[in-house]
Amino acid sequence: MNLRALALPLAAVLAAAPVASHGTQSGNGRADGLYLGADLSFANEMEDCGAIYRSHGKRTDPFTVLKQAGGNLVRVRLWNNPTWTNYSNLADVEKTIRRARSAGLQVLLDFHYSDDWADGEKQLVPAAWAGMDTDQQAKALYQFTFDTLRKLDGEGLMPEMVQVGNETNPELMGGRKEQPIDWKRNAALLNAGVKAVRDAGRLSAIRPKVMLHIAQPENVEPWFDDATVAGVLDYDIIGISYYRKWSVESLAQLGATIARVGARYQAQVMVVETAYPFTFEGADSSPNLLGDPSVLLPQYPATPEGQRDYMIALTQTVVDNGGIGVNYWAPDWLSTKCKTRWGTGTNWENAAWFSLRRHEVLPVVQFLERDYRPATKAIIPSPAPR
Repeated sequence: MNLRALALPLAAVLAAAPVASHGTQSGNGRADGLYLGADLSFANEMEDCGAIYRSHGKRTDPFTVLKQAGGNLVRVRLWNNPTWTNYSNLADVEKTIRRARSAGLQVLLDFHYSDDWADGEKQLVPAAWAGMDTDQQAKALYQFTFDTLRKLDGEGLMPEMVQVGNETNPELMGGRKEQPIDWKRNAALLNAGVKAVRDAGRLSAIRPKVMLHIAQPENVEPWFDDATVAGVLDYDIIGISYYRKWSVESLAQLGATIARVGARYQAQVMVVETAYPFTFEGADSSPNLLGDPSVLLPQYPATPEGQRDYMIALTQTVVDNGGIGVNYWAPDWLSTKCKTRWGTGTNWENAAWFSLRRHEVLPVVQFLERDYRPATKAIIPSPAPR
């Protein structure tokens, strides 16, 4: 059942969604047509902190590692006005996109619509927009999105994909996991962001695809059912975060969810965040988020080979169920002398793509080089006409 088609009359009354053609890119450099990549939002900061990425003992660049291994997509996050850090602001994002372009990679720009981390637990309104009503916030969100994309386009940095929000399980710009969503407000904000992407795309040679992103597959259908009724209809890709530690679904159940939601909402589906540990050791005193056996599947131990084999199995599961790709989160977040609010170093070095101390590239990157073909007859859906 195509919920978006059925919801059109009701949604037109509840929250008019913009009508626009979807992204128009053709070809992504892979014979299997998949998007395989990584979020490299930490790379600039890590190198400023003294990290040296190595391949076969020689200094390398994580963007080059990604490309040479067979990847084709870099994801990068953008905060509105992160006064607590010099990274993930627009200048830092521009630097990251330039590095991606130089390596021959496409880009997924992830608008958090926050001055700080927005995720499946909380969505924090930017300080500059906190005193506004919904209409004012929607206008501010639209203008911020549109102006950002126009500036990037003017520099030859227009992304091929855009996320309108990051893990927007709670209500955008101010919601918490435990709070009910005001869907009239939520739809107004989401649709404002989508419209800005479409409007900026019409002025560019690159018309970015729009992604909406939910954390953990078990939350996707309830959220998108509510979004559909509220009139959030104009998107191309459903992005899913999948971490076994925080999800109740197995790999097989994830695959079934991907197949269902692709058909139910006539959208392409992508695992846009995932990771797996290669060890339970650490290189610093900061506790690792994926730091205990509860994060593992029994057949994939916390070893370099286990990390690689898990990523191959996950990617094949996505492909077999009609998904369009997999994106690894923060493989570049290494242990350095720099401090975070959680301590010195990182909470993620045991799930990176580089070894703990020498920062030598690990076998996990081999998941990028495979030519994935579906073992079943699952069909990757095209975005619904609008």
